[in-house]
Amino acid sequence: MPCYRCGARQTDPVRGASPWQRGVRDESQVLICPDCQRLHDLDLDACSTCGSVALICRLGEVECRSCGAVRMARSDSGSALAGSVAPPAPGLSAEVEAALNRVLGRA
Repeated sequence: MPCYRCGARQTDPVRGASPWQRGVRDESQVLICPDCQRLHDLDLDACSTCGSVALICRLGEVECRSCGAVRMARSDSGSALAGSVAPPAPGLSAEVEAALNRVLGRA
C-alpha cells in the first residue's frame, strides 16, 4: 500500500521498527511515509474520546491506540468499511507485471 499523501511505496525494511506510520482517514487504514510524517496537516481521522490520531482499523472497528476507545466503522462514509482491501493504486498491475518479468527472465 503506498503513502496516501505522496504515493511513495515502501521498500524492503531494514531490521527494526518500520519508519512508516499507520493512520485512519475516511474510515480506511492508510500508511504515511517518513517524509510526509513531517507535515503537520495530515488530515487524519481523530479519536472522538481523546482527540489522538493514533487510530487503527480492523474488522470493521476503529481503535484508538492512545486511550483504547473502540467504535464501529461508519458505513455511510464515502469509502469502504475499515478492514476491507483498498483498490490497487493506478499502475500497480503494470509494475507487478514488470517485476515478475524481471524475476522470471521473460522478454
